[in-house]
Amino acid sequence: MSNMLIQLDRVLRLRMQQGDAESSYVASLHRKGLNKILEKVGEEATELVIAAKDAEGKGKDSEQYRALIGETADLWFHSLVMLAHLGGDSREVLDELGRRFGLSGLEEKASRAQD
Repeated sequence: MSNMLIQLDRVLRLRMQQGDAESSYVASLHRKGLNKILEKVGEEATELVIAAKDAEGKGKDSEQYRALIGETADLWFHSLVMLAHLGGDSREVLDELGRRFGLSGLEEKASRAQD
């Protein structure tokens, strides 16, 4: 799975650095700036919430479940665009998830509250 994220990180960086904003969606978002990227992240998060509500109680073969997966992919993608715009990448997120692995959610949340 992380190989796909590594490849996506590379493509995002390349499109941001060398992409033509007229032909590359990522380059156009990067050129429009952080506020536009954040607008897209917020939009995708809202669409994901709606898709999750619609998918509740439906099977994995349902149209609603497939929409949920698509909206999750959209949110992940736009989150990675945001990270790339700010100089980050998926590796840092995976490292953070790895750091948290094995901690209870309550312990992890309490450790952040003390920072």
